[in-house]
Amino acid sequence: MVRTHGAAPAARTAVQQAALLVGVVFLLVGVLGFIPGITTDYDSLKFAEHDSHAKLLGIFQVSILHNLVHVLFGAVGMAMARTPGGARAFLIGGGVVYLVLWIYGLVIDLDSDANFVPVNDADNWLHLVLGAVMVLLGVLLTRRRGRAHR
Repeated sequence: MVRTHGAAPAARTAVQQAALLVGVVFLLVGVLGFIPGITTDYDSLKFAEHDSHAKLLGIFQVSILHNLVHVLFGAVGMAMARTPGGARAFLIGGGVVYLVLWIYGLVIDLDSDANFVPVNDADNWLHLVLGAVMVLLGVLLTRRRGRAHR
């Protein structure tokens, strides 16, 4: 929130609220990936390779790198949510990154060294949904309405 001298803090815009929420969720997911029980097969957690068989919630394949990327992505989202322009850039840019990651996950051999993050089929489809939702939020929540805004 931005403060001016003696004035009440400026309210967050819808796009800032969305970016903040997405950032918090990514941060939380990254931290949860390091908690045994929430992450199954935790003893197989590796730094960055497809042989990491640990799975967040027993579904999404994770590694130490994968979890750290989520934590970093969440922190960046929370920081960028401070301004409407930053929030929009985070949602649209981050959404595009996740759409590219979805395509990458579809074209690589999931059992090869190319799957270093690692990802599985559940991650791939989650990346599609996350990417699409983030881009849509970034675009729709900053769309100008009518000629009054021109």
